Amino acid sequence: MIQILFITFILIIAIILFSLAWRYSSQRRSLPCPVWMKWMLDPPSFKGISSRTKKTIKHLQVNPGMSVLDAGCGPGRLSIPLAERIAPNGVVTTMDIQEKMLEEVRKRSEKRGISNIKYLQGGIGEGKLEHNSFDRIVMITVLGEIPERETAMKELYNALKSGGKILIEETIRDPHFQRASVVREYAKKVGLIEVGHFGSRFNYIIIFERP
Repeated sequence: MIQILFITFILIIAIILFSLAWRYSSQRRSLPCPVWMKWMLDPPSFKGISSRTKKTIKHLQVNPGMSVLDAGCGPGRLSIPLAERIAPNGVVTTMDIQEKMLEEVRKRSEKRGISNIKYLQGGIGEGKLEHNSFDRIVMITVLGEIPERETAMKELYNALKSGGKILIEETIRDPHFQRASVVREYAKKVGLIEVGHFGSRFNYIIIFERP
């Protein structure tokens, strides 16, 4: 018993040290969260969908039949409830630079019988998004991971339909945290108009619209 506890303790310490090392490295380079650390992006909730996720979806104001892009979707914390919200005719496109993150979304969606999700492997700014395709785009703690942020924001702008909205969420807990003033500057350069702001300076949501 003591040996098992000791091994468990060592494993916990190793995970914590690796997590801290990744965070330290991420502050100096644009490193996405490793797939095995997806729990950091998708903390467990004993009540199903978390209050944070509910709040984000509420601000996004999606309706059935919409086309939504989850840019930098991770393990699908938002993708799956969004797909349920816009069903049956709406479609969520999940986009992530890591194929294994998309595999995780696929596994979870199949388990819940969700079929209105598309999968796109690649980075934002690589030119993989079609113009005028989405009613809504959501990007959660992703902007700071993108090396060419102005290029990425231009691609997201072009991918929105006229009148479409993009929700950008940032939290100080993320090593790539972007200040609201920085996000606003990127958005202004590509022609997006701010239509909503929620939260504090350290944990916030800003919504922009394509005119």
